[in-house]
Amino acid sequence: MTDRLDPLPEDWERGLAVVAHPDDMEYGAASAVARWTRQGKAMTYLLVTDGEAGVASMSPGAVSRLRREEQRASCAVVGVHQIEFLGHPDGMVVANLALRADLAERIRRHRPEVIVSINFRDSWGGTSWNHVDHRSVGVALLDAVRDAANPWVFPERGDPWTGVRFVAFSGSPQPTHAVDIAETIDVGIASLECHRVYLENLEEPTDPDAFLRGNAARTGPRLAVALATAFEMVTP
Repeated sequence: MTDRLDPLPEDWERGLAVVAHPDDMEYGAASAVARWTRQGKAMTYLLVTDGEAGVASMSPGAVSRLRREEQRASCAVVGVHQIEFLGHPDGMVVANLALRADLAERIRRHRPEVIVSINFRDSWGGTSWNHVDHRSVGVALLDAVRDAANPWVFPERGDPWTGVRFVAFSGSPQPTHAVDIAETIDVGIASLECHRVYLENLEEPTDPDAFLRGNAARTGPRLAVALATAFEMVTP
């Protein structure tokens, strides 16, 4: 990995964000989404789970409702008005045929040119082990992009779509590209702040402003800008 990051291509119109949990997009990628919606791009969010296992002091049913509400509010902040939840079990996501079929169906339905997700690598860098749902969703997603393009795979789940140009993974320890978010960092911070119940129940409290602005300031010089968010770009 070199210090220099390339600008993520922005010559596209339709994007689909696919992540495991409410709040996943908000830890960096949402600031880029805010930039893209301001450019007139259409973005849809697809949540594999409701994040119902994310608050130990509350029942999964109550958490599910709250986290869906928080995610909808967060999406509205960055200009995203189309959001779907697949309802797979939080903490037990498996990169199996069922998940691939669900993802391929949504890719065929929404016909994105670009897909955005978060880190699917084993770690966030160093000794920090990544969540199983993040890893499973990422692997299944890459397979589903190929599945969606093949007319003989899941033929009952919609017409093939071959138009996905790349998948961009936020927070990867192997970044290749970045997006200038100097004009939208405040919007990205506000979107993370919408996840109030989740943030208040973290074992280690997170200050959204300090966390996101600090990461953006460290990434910016690698794109020769003040503030940036990084992505690992993978082509299907």
